[in-house]
Amino acid sequence: MTIRKHYEPKPMFVERMKKLIPDYEKFFEISYTDTPHSIRCNTLKMSPEELKKRLEARGWKIKQPFSEHPEIMIVESRLGPGELGKTKEHLLGYYYVQEISSMLPILALDPQPTEVMLDLCASPGSKTTQASAKMNNTGTIFANDSELPRIAILNANLEKCGVMNTIVTKMDGVRLCEKLLAKTNLKFDKILVDAPCSGEGTLRKSPKTYEMWNLKVIQKFSRVQKKLASSALKLLKVGGTMVYSTCTLSPEEDESVVDYLVKNFDIEVEEIKLPLKVRCGVCEWEGENFSGKVKNACRLYPQDNNTDGFFLAKIKKLSDGEMRE
Repeated sequence: MTIRKHYEPKPMFVERMKKLIPDYEKFFEISYTDTPHSIRCNTLKMSPEELKKRLEARGWKIKQPFSEHPEIMIVESRLGPGELGKTKEHLLGYYYVQEISSMLPILALDPQPTEVMLDLCASPGSKTTQASAKMNNTGTIFANDSELPRIAILNANLEKCGVMNTIVTKMDGVRLCEKLLAKTNLKFDKILVDAPCSGEGTLRKSPKTYEMWNLKVIQKFSRVQKKLASSALKLLKVGGTMVYSTCTLSPEEDESVVDYLVKNFDIEVEEIKLPLKVRCGVCEWEGENFSGKVKNACRLYPQDNNTDGFFLAKIKKLSDGEMRE
């Protein structure tokens, strides 16, 4: 592994990680190294077997770590700067450069052909293109983002990957949900809320996060995330599934948001089966006690699987009642 430039973490961040992660020393140690080169075969255009052959013909050593998900690949060869994104196979959309932790929400959500899905915070399209592949380009995906430059990136990735079952919308996520709820009868089988966050899990590829880390920012994100998740949940069909995910580790942005949903909606937080090591959600943080249901959420720490850090919770809607506040 390549050792990265050392950015000194803020003392408060260190103290929080000590409280949160029993083996916090390993967390900080791996956070100064690069993540492996991971890619996802775009099965809309090519089979994993054919892609593996093509990449091995380049002299690359390819590992498929999960037998049940052959589309997930790790390039174990040493690559030059930008080499992963310059191949013909990448330019033609045969594979998508994506960190393994980023693939987990769609594995948990498991969208099926013919279903209707909402990806509320979709850009750059990593999870939208992954969902479309799982749905065999059938059904319908509403892929939303709030900023035009991000929409442009999303559209470019959808086009390159051959995605044809997606409607792209540009609107604030909460406003979109409110508008759909007020003016349509549309309800979704599956919803992904991959929420904007403070990015504590991305230290390996964005070490400047150490310098940018700020508790006030975390608290601000938490408020936004609760609005996004609760607005989306109102659009979910009874019996439908929503995955809430972030690439951060702060409980204010993770378990606290799920706890808010548990206390205000008739939902179940379901167990998630993933092909790697995860740790359960925390039920207490900084004097705040969360519902025991939050334990079924998953925490992914970099030192456990040599990935980025991540959080996700799988939520089943039991009834279509109003908030109980």
